[in-house]
Amino acid sequence: MTALLWFLLGLPLAPVRGVIALAEVLLEQAEEELRLQTRRELDQLEERVAAGELSEEEEYEEARRITESLMSQQRRQVERSGGDRQ
Repeated sequence: MTALLWFLLGLPLAPVRGVIALAEVLLEQAEEELRLQTRRELDQLEERVAAGELSEEEEYEEARRITESLMSQQRRQVERSGGDRQ
């Protein structure tokens, strides 16, 4: 009986729970896309270095730019979520 009561009391919150679940899925997909994009950029950088297109200094600067971009995007996501995501 108690379980039924809790179920009935929780029904009005079902749409909110659905929106929260959807937001979590979208956030996970965005994070995965960010990881894939970063991986692609690092792979392209590695290919350019192997082909001799970049000096060590240029490689370092480009890797630093990619890393800073990733960190900046992650900070913005944490700020938007209002919490500490790991």
